[in-house]
Amino acid sequence: MDNLVLLESVYSGRRAELKRIILNEALFCFLNDGIESTTIEMIRDRANTSIGAIYHHFKNKEGIVRALYLSALQDQAQRREHALQSVQSLQQGVEIIIASYIDWVVDFPDFARFLYTANFVLSKSDDISELKQKNQQRNQHLLTWMKQKSDDIFLQNIPFELLLSLVIGATESYCRAWLSGKVSTSPIAYKQTLSQAAWRSISGFTTSENKAK
Repeated sequence: MDNLVLLESVYSGRRAELKRIILNEALFCFLNDGIESTTIEMIRDRANTSIGAIYHHFKNKEGIVRALYLSALQDQAQRREHALQSVQSLQQGVEIIIASYIDWVVDFPDFARFLYTANFVLSKSDDISELKQKNQQRNQHLLTWMKQKSDDIFLQNIPFELLLSLVIGATESYCRAWLSGKVSTSPIAYKQTLSQAAWRSISGFTTSENKAK
């Protein structure tokens, strides 16, 4: 799927057209030349605009990285939340979370690659506290939904910091390998297997904890 489709969902309308162009061309530069090696001048040349226009919209390169990062997270979360609206059980929800994540990665592989590589750069940014807060809010929303679909006993033994890793860990690992070319089979082919593994990681954890007690 075209990267502009995602950007249009976040920055809609004609007035945001230049912003979308700048972000789209910056994404190309970041993926091909590396985030740290990319300069504002390189983005300007690809976007066929002025440095002044780039600074007007994003202030600096870090602002572009941040905008792309938040755009990807927002689109990913919206797709997941929409898919969860009709879910009736926690198990079905976990399967939907995995399926939604895989579909998003396959639809927007450039943005998925960017998210993985941007984490290190953003960890050194002055805006990292805000980004962490937004990500925590997004994760907290997911945790709240999961608790609403299960009784407290089912999830009370799983630390929040571990829960998301149990759910998405294997899927994220395989998607990373696919995006980097280490494996050739699309994660779509393993959607059911990864969904079942995610569910077993939760149910197996709670079962083993209860046995230990």
